[in-house]
Amino acid sequence: MNFFLFFFFLFAVVAHSATPPPDVHGVSVVVIDANNGNTLYSRNPNEQRPVGSTQKLLTALVIVERGDLNHLVTIQPIDEKTEPTMLGLKPGEQYTRQQLLTALLVKSPNDVARALARDEAGSFEAFAVLMNDKAAELGMRSSHFVNPNGLPAPDQYSTAADMARLACAVYHNPVLRPIIATKYYPFRKANGSVDILKNTNSTMQRNSFCNGMKTGYTNKSQHCLLSSGCYQGHDAITVILGCTDRHQLFNDTTKLLCWALGIPLAPVVRHQPVTPSPTPVHHHRRHRKRQLQ
Repeated sequence: MNFFLFFFFLFAVVAHSATPPPDVHGVSVVVIDANNGNTLYSRNPNEQRPVGSTQKLLTALVIVERGDLNHLVTIQPIDEKTEPTMLGLKPGEQYTRQQLLTALLVKSPNDVARALARDEAGSFEAFAVLMNDKAAELGMRSSHFVNPNGLPAPDQYSTAADMARLACAVYHNPVLRPIIATKYYPFRKANGSVDILKNTNSTMQRNSFCNGMKTGYTNKSQHCLLSSGCYQGHDAITVILGCTDRHQLFNDTTKLLCWALGIPLAPVVRHQPVTPSPTPVHHHRRHRKRQLQ
């Protein structure tokens, strides 16, 4: 029985390797097996470039590993000015780290990233030190971070290969795993109102096998997306950086996940044009006039 299973597994691996990966857009692309970190496919994986809000995964990982998610964070005036994406938090309001962390990974507000970073380290610069220490621990040797939200800054960059390492760590974190899979989150503000936050990762909204990760965009980074998926016991992570089209990004991520997980893509059905049946001619003049209006 074991002998049979070995050859079945070997056949599956060979069959997968014989199937070329789909053609996708983006400057840098990496696909890994999320269970062992092995690279299944890569294109330009080591080019250093901005990665936008996908680096909020590192912010989240640092916060989680520092502990005490029930700790109350008091919003300060310095947290507010972080356009364009904000949750509209007001100075003096208090929220738990758990609330802010979930909002951060679901909707990606920059004011939330700043509040968490400042509360943890005392300043954004001090938090960047924690980010870089964690990145080095993960083996992200071609990355450097200077803020918690991914907004453009000199000397801030990563690579697709490094971001895949980060994504794998987040995927196996027991606290972050369910958060990145959250499609909708009711965020209760201090005044009692509730904002329903929708996850920015449309790949997860459209496909049941996609179970999370993070979007990112700035003018410099272009569209970026880290996505994870699970199917029949297989887990995979995809990284696409520097895509010029947001819609294409989600389509390409779907194709890459399907390829990595062995899910057949649904064929595109091209419907034949239907010849309309003859329309009866009505000779009643007034009725014909109404039809033309």
